[in-house]
Amino acid sequence: MKNKVTIVGAGMTGSTMCQLLAQKNFADIVLVDIIDGLPQGKSLDILQAGAWGRFSVDIKGTIAWEDTKDSDVVVITSGVPRKPGMTREDLLNTNAGIVESVITNAKKYSPNAKYIIFSNPMDAMCHVALNKSGLSTNQIIGQGGMLDSARYRTFLAKEAGRSVVEVNAWVLGGHTEATMVPIVSNATIGGVPLKNVLDSKTINAVVDRASKGGAEIVGLLKTGSAFVAPAFATIEMVESIVLDQKRILPACAMLNGEYGISDAFVGVPVTLGKNGIEEIHEFDLSKDELDNLQKAGAAVKELVQEIS
Repeated sequence: MKNKVTIVGAGMTGSTMCQLLAQKNFADIVLVDIIDGLPQGKSLDILQAGAWGRFSVDIKGTIAWEDTKDSDVVVITSGVPRKPGMTREDLLNTNAGIVESVITNAKKYSPNAKYIIFSNPMDAMCHVALNKSGLSTNQIIGQGGMLDSARYRTFLAKEAGRSVVEVNAWVLGGHTEATMVPIVSNATIGGVPLKNVLDSKTINAVVDRASKGGAEIVGLLKTGSAFVAPAFATIEMVESIVLDQKRILPACAMLNGEYGISDAFVGVPVTLGKNGIEEIHEFDLSKDELDNLQKAGAAVKELVQEIS
């Protein structure tokens, strides 16, 4: 059977994910939305690009959940978009209802799929997805750390004057400014410890900018939020799962004692393969980094309690 990926939400992010995934050429795609005509039109546009883009996968736009049957991965992007001045927490209850509806419908047709949660506030939405679906914890994966790490790596590369592909640096913790934990202690550029490449003042400035990376783009665009980098980040996760690459990537996972955190979805290094989250890895962190990671776990628990 051919690989199949469903993307829920045909907005800028969802449609960009669809395009990038099509170009990978390893899975058929279903693009779902509640607005009839939107997913059909966008999927047809992307499908026609295959003639010159050198990809040949089936892409179906639909409003019917039965078309998603037997998906290997379901990416949930649905939700109210973030606007200037709006925190991710402001989106909490509205998006919780949307995520509950989406995962209930998707699970009906793809109970064995792995679900990547993109909707904000992502950490709390992972809890909603798990609690309302009855799926196993390895099937629910939050996308936040991939994007935050991309921003962190980009800013470090610019400051160091190096290629971003030489930067190995992670952002763990939550997916909000207050709960992100950019890791400095084990970050490297070209294999050289970060602290040997950049001075502490520059590193601190990069950490601050990375933590505010999403808000920076929202403020510049004024009528929307980032969609290209988030799409690239998500499709890397999809690829690792569908092709069973078992890559170690930052993702939001339910912790059960790791890093001294339990019963909370927190961004940590995980192995992503055909079974979803196959292993959670515990990096050696500085005391401050570990403290901040544990604070992120506590903050997510508090946020979940606010869902009405």
